[in-house]
Amino acid sequence: MKIRSIVVDDEPLALEMVCKFVEKTGFLQLEARFDSALEALAYINSHEVDLMFLDIQMPDLTGMELARVLEGRKGQISPKVIFTTAYNQFAIEGYKVDALDYLLKPFSYEEFLTASQKALRHFETAASQASTATDDYIFLKVEYQLVKVLLKDIVLVEGYKDYVKVHLSGKNAPLLSLTTLKAMEEMLPQRQFMRVHRSYIISLEHIQSISKSTVNMGIVTITVGEGYKESFLQFINKWIQ
Repeated sequence: MKIRSIVVDDEPLALEMVCKFVEKTGFLQLEARFDSALEALAYINSHEVDLMFLDIQMPDLTGMELARVLEGRKGQISPKVIFTTAYNQFAIEGYKVDALDYLLKPFSYEEFLTASQKALRHFETAASQASTATDDYIFLKVEYQLVKVLLKDIVLVEGYKDYVKVHLSGKNAPLLSLTTLKAMEEMLPQRQFMRVHRSYIISLEHIQSISKSTVNMGIVTITVGEGYKESFLQFINKWIQ
């Protein structure tokens, strides 16, 4: 597996060092380098990028702002982020944008490799889960085991920071899995599932009723989030006149 990577840092020496680290790592492929987050954003909008090594303190658009912009895109898979910064006060914010890791400058190649291996495990797991999704089931990490879940049984997925609740038809209690809602969104096939709120992914098969701003899943009625209304209205347009 080759992870398509870019490096973004406005400090020339830091940019050069991280690029060398990427080139030194066999499973990473350096696609581009940028000293501007705005230039990186333009590149990401027109190229496929898996992973971004991203500085935080930059002019015009900070790395944290870029991460938030990418996270807010609807219907597009955004690159995962490993922050590289000299400021440790951004660690909590990095967690909020689902960053894979947080490297505090100056860092060694060994520290860089540890973070990159975390990214490799993430993409290997995602690839494995995506392949099982084509067989109408996925495996979810529940406590200390992997549980097989049929896609047709998933009613909705509810996000809670670092874990999700997967509500299943015919089951009183949801499954709790240590993953993020964003990871679930990337894993589940779009032909069967739709994200309608920052905290909810729903199964189209299990919708009970819909309006222009809500969707009733039987166990809960969800108000469609502002950022998801356009895609949701496109979906229901053929049903509501």
